[in-house]
Amino acid sequence: MKEERGVRMNVDVDLRRELEPLPPKMRHLPVDHRGFVVPYFVAWIDGVPDHRIVDGRKWPLAVRDRLCWVCGGQLGRHLSFALGPMCAVNRVNAEPPSHLECATWSARNCPFLSRSHMHRREVDRTELEVRDPAGMALTRNPGVTGVWTTTSFRVFKAGTGPLIEIGPPEHVEWYCEGRTATREEVRLSTDSGLPKLIEACALEAGAERQREALEALLEKRQAVEALWPRS
Repeated sequence: MKEERGVRMNVDVDLRRELEPLPPKMRHLPVDHRGFVVPYFVAWIDGVPDHRIVDGRKWPLAVRDRLCWVCGGQLGRHLSFALGPMCAVNRVNAEPPSHLECATWSARNCPFLSRSHMHRREVDRTELEVRDPAGMALTRNPGVTGVWTTTSFRVFKAGTGPLIEIGPPEHVEWYCEGRTATREEVRLSTDSGLPKLIEACALEAGAERQREALEALLEKRQAVEALWPRS
């Protein structure tokens, strides 16, 4: 088996025991020394993958060439976004789309997405340049992840860089702790993150348009309930 700077290449037997088998489209991806698969978007520092860092060169390529954000393969007509409840309310995401099977596997198995108690480790900014995502990033772990499948998206410029407006959903699946989420879990996660989104909305709108912006946000919050699990 090929090994390069602590990264094994690659098959299912190398994965951690708690992870589900990789879908076919992800089986070419390398696996690091801890047993975690290394997605397409991860940056490699001195020959070693760092899951905390997104390779800034991959974002424009994924958008322009319609490449899966997880496996790097060519996307078809359907585009799936792994996102938190606040992104579902706003219909805005910082990351490009993936194949449905890649997004679903990530939602069920990625430690940060599937475990509500997990937190991202901070990057030592004295050692390398780190670019934060555009827009206002909510650093909390939402505990719930949606897989939003659509056929369209639009890139637009935010204050700190490009973001993605997600097209109307064909269907949305919700996951929590590696399993299908309940309606109550999605509701709690949405409402716990809403105050931060309201705060950001007020700052962006300015004093003269705050009430209008807040009403629009609350309408979006109400509309997204139709996409939650039935029970």
